Amino acid sequence: MTGLSRRQFLHATAAAAAATGLGFDVLAPQLARAATPPAGIPSTLLQTIRQGSLLSGNYRTLTTGPGEPYLPRIDVLRRSPSPARATARRSLLYLGHLSDLHVIEAQSPGRIEPMIVQAHAAWGSAFHPQDPLSPHATAAMVQAFSDARYSPLTGAPMSAAIVTGDSADMHSHLELRWYIDLMDGRAVDPATGGPTWQGVQAWSEATWAYRPGDPSGGDFGDYGFPRLPEMLAQAIAQPVKSVGLPAPWYAVYGNHDTLLLGTFDISPQLRALAVGARKSYTLDATASTALEGWAAGTSVLAQVLGALGLASGGPGFKEVTANPERYLFEQRDFMAEHFRTESTPGPVGHGFTTHNLTSGETWWQADLSPRIRAFGLDTCNAVAGPDGAVPESQMQWLRAQLEIAQRDQVLALIFSHHNSLTLENRATRPGAYEKLYGAEEFVAMLLEFPVVVGWLNGHTHLNQILAHTNAKSGFWEITTASCIDFPQQQQVVEIVDNRDGTLSLFTTVLDHASPAVPGNSGSVADLASRSRELAANDWAETPLMRRGSPLDRNTELLLPAPFDLSVITDAQLEAQHVTERARILAYEKERGL
Repeated sequence: MTGLSRRQFLHATAAAAAATGLGFDVLAPQLARAATPPAGIPSTLLQTIRQGSLLSGNYRTLTTGPGEPYLPRIDVLRRSPSPARATARRSLLYLGHLSDLHVIEAQSPGRIEPMIVQAHAAWGSAFHPQDPLSPHATAAMVQAFSDARYSPLTGAPMSAAIVTGDSADMHSHLELRWYIDLMDGRAVDPATGGPTWQGVQAWSEATWAYRPGDPSGGDFGDYGFPRLPEMLAQAIAQPVKSVGLPAPWYAVYGNHDTLLLGTFDISPQLRALAVGARKSYTLDATASTALEGWAAGTSVLAQVLGALGLASGGPGFKEVTANPERYLFEQRDFMAEHFRTESTPGPVGHGFTTHNLTSGETWWQADLSPRIRAFGLDTCNAVAGPDGAVPESQMQWLRAQLEIAQRDQVLALIFSHHNSLTLENRATRPGAYEKLYGAEEFVAMLLEFPVVVGWLNGHTHLNQILAHTNAKSGFWEITTASCIDFPQQQQVVEIVDNRDGTLSLFTTVLDHASPAVPGNSGSVADLASRSRELAANDWAETPLMRRGSPLDRNTELLLPAPFDLSVITDAQLEAQHVTERARILAYEKERGL
């Protein structure tokens, strides 16, 4: 050990043994070894998944391609970095970043899938051909983070993970519970209506949907989507098991966690439909019943439905098995459910505290290490619209907290759902008085504080990295893709001290842990693989664009250190890594890894 004395190391190991329940004699020899990247950590550094050959019509399979190395970016540093940094660097924090999981309970009567037939952006995510496989793709993504629990760059253990919103796709309590349970390592049961699939993808009348048993007679069949007669039965045949995230994880709100389809308020009619025994399969039935209450109070939607001749009721429903657990949760329930969680990996609340529950505030801060502080924001507009803004209360709070971080020489990471391209939604209710700030004002405020080094977010379902600078400082904005749309990727981010007055943020893209070509075993891995292939062919979602450019994927993002990083001593850093490595070892023992 180069930073800790022998006595300090023994003391830190004894504390870690007590915290994890692992024996001192087991921990000490493993923690005494130098941290090096284990061979073959799966990531897109080693292998990528690309579009393959035509299978039928326009439908393409997927295949593997070569890995992508880290590409350095100096947009913020604005000078050539020293080549010596590669041998001098030390890891300050290794972080998992998940976003836009869109966990879907596809059999729920509370879904409004037929609205996909409308050529309007608001309905674009109402239906995906891969909807029944969302829990499997999420579990496979959690497995990918488990596989990458040690940094492929430095071997550092994962310190924490952040989920930047849009976790429950359609406001269902079941979706919310599934997402939390999958992050925690608990199995979820997708057979919510019994042993037989109940939903539009099993019903011949829903010709607008992808029906894997017989896709003919509709757009998906014409495109060339394959016949997969066993897919729906496999999707609910057994509980979806998850290995759980290997580090404490935190969460913020997304617009889908706030509004219906991330865009509209939730009507009483839809709340009743969600827990009932009728599910719609036509546009008319969906619009006239599920959205009736919302349309009555919203002239724009009422005019649209009237113009389409959809203002009256009619046929278009089938009987399904009612399930009271499908109820549509209230906004504060999102926070409350995060307290119903496993103690490991924790923390209970996942960023939200009892103060949040009692006050209704939906933003938080947490120290991820002694010198790195996270700020979780709620940028969602609770009135209408998918895009967001930053309320004045959060701007004032964040400014005050960043002043403290600047004074105390603490690096700051900002977490939110929306990114700088989608922070312009200033919709308010009549009589509302709180100012809403857009991206320009928000970015300008962050640039006042050089300790802000990164802003992690999602929302647009694509890999994108932007540099924000002024004459004196700058930071990196890192947007990750989603688990529902192709490429179904997420990322890990590592903050590295180059010991030369610069920092690097390394971003590494992860594919979920499944083969490029799906098998037909019905396993989580094969169903997740099928989900990715279906998503890659979902022409309504411009799938290939969402990979981003190579400069948005595996990168080294350089920037000036905002203060002398020697204040973070090697001894402090090694004590932090002892705690984190012990936590990973306990996780491995519990999971049999």
